[in-house]
Amino acid sequence: MKDEVVVIGAGGHAKVCVELLQAMGHRIAYCVGSADSSDHCVGVPVLKGDENLKKLRQAGYQRLFVAIGSNAIRVRLASLALEQGYQLVNAISPHASISPTARLGVGIAIMAGAVINAETRIADLAIINTGATIDHDCEIRTGVHIAPQCCLAGNVVVGRMSLLGIGCKVIPEIKIGDEVTVGAGGVVVASLPNRTTAVGVPVRIIKQLPDV
Repeated sequence: MKDEVVVIGAGGHAKVCVELLQAMGHRIAYCVGSADSSDHCVGVPVLKGDENLKKLRQAGYQRLFVAIGSNAIRVRLASLALEQGYQLVNAISPHASISPTARLGVGIAIMAGAVINAETRIADLAIINTGATIDHDCEIRTGVHIAPQCCLAGNVVVGRMSLLGIGCKVIPEIKIGDEVTVGAGGVVVASLPNRTTAVGVPVRIIKQLPDV
């Protein structure tokens, strides 16, 4: 089996993740992008089309990272890769501060300047972006994206595939549901139900979709 990592994605988010993986000492074999991707992603050759995942697996590659910003697409492609027998790796900046009691899943990205404090749980396929801070005893569930410069106080729960936009603030003990979007700069002072979009200071719900 080959030891190099395959990266799904070839856009801006993938550029950052490739460099995180390289900073960890990983070698990147290929990025797998779409038909309109560039030929290289920060110097890594790009193969165009998801069909290349199966070919690379047959060629002996087994380690993979999904570098896609969209939560739903990231989770879907990770499921596809796992079905094909890939193993997900993490992309964690050496310039992040992570408590030794934090629990980390697989396929996660933790960018430079991020802080993750005691007893926090980061589930699979989450993104903790540049300079985000997550205090003690938080739970960040599968496929969440915490954008740059967000600040979460202690005992906050962020539900599956939710997005907290750049610069959000969340007070202690808040529960944010699944598939929630909080707009940039939002201040969350009350819990939010599933499948809502909320904006403002403090945030107010401007859209709510039915549960499925």
